[in-house]
Amino acid sequence: MKNSALLIFATILFSNIINAQLKPVKYADGSQVLNGLSIKAAKKSSQNPGILLLPAWLGIDNASKGIAENLSKLGYHVFIADIYGEGNYPKNTAEAGKQAGFYKTNFEAYQKRIDAALQELIKSGANADNIVVIGYCFGGTGVLEAARGHLNVKGVASFHGGLGKDASRPATPITAKVLICHGADDPYVSKEEVAAFQQEMRDSKADWQMIYYADSVHSFTNPEAGSDNSKGAAYNPVAAKRSFEHLQLFLNEVLKK
Repeated sequence: MKNSALLIFATILFSNIINAQLKPVKYADGSQVLNGLSIKAAKKSSQNPGILLLPAWLGIDNASKGIAENLSKLGYHVFIADIYGEGNYPKNTAEAGKQAGFYKTNFEAYQKRIDAALQELIKSGANADNIVVIGYCFGGTGVLEAARGHLNVKGVASFHGGLGKDASRPATPITAKVLICHGADDPYVSKEEVAAFQQEMRDSKADWQMIYYADSVHSFTNPEAGSDNSKGAAYNPVAAKRSFEHLQLFLNEVLKK
């Protein structure tokens, strides 16, 4: 009997380990082949909450993988989106800037690419009505497009992301709750862009919050960003920790577990 109990425990433990590993997923947006990563929640939940993660402008990186693994341990199904697709992965920041710029301008294409990833998250086991989208840098811009595009998500969370949109685009009602985690000294997001974003949120009647982190610039959540704030992008471990804690509070409020 004792051996049987140990065997059952070992089976459950092994199953959890297997389920909590990032697995490659090939999917598509039309004829464009995409390569995402999926990880199941490490613990079962009848609500099956899901998180769609939109990575920074260089594409799926170590930072996004680490965040996905941590969120899995907290009980969320996570899918890391591939926005660019096979044959389009940037080799350097110049190429990344060009690729990201295309999607920022062609926001409907960005929304469509995000929705394709959202469907893969649902296929992986997430409840279609219990999902939040989170994003970093370029991906932080993407989560706002998910909200503006009225994708079926409960909330969106942006970390050191771009906040702007073309001024000619009208503000429409936003029903997804919005969390913005922003470096107080981020040189890539102007005061004018921040002000325009906040006005958009008011005009959209959104439920939004914006948190500033002291002594933080762009990429403050990424350990590979270095530590020199003068370069405009740098890791800040205190801000990274605080922003992840703020994300957890947001998820606990927005999603059913």
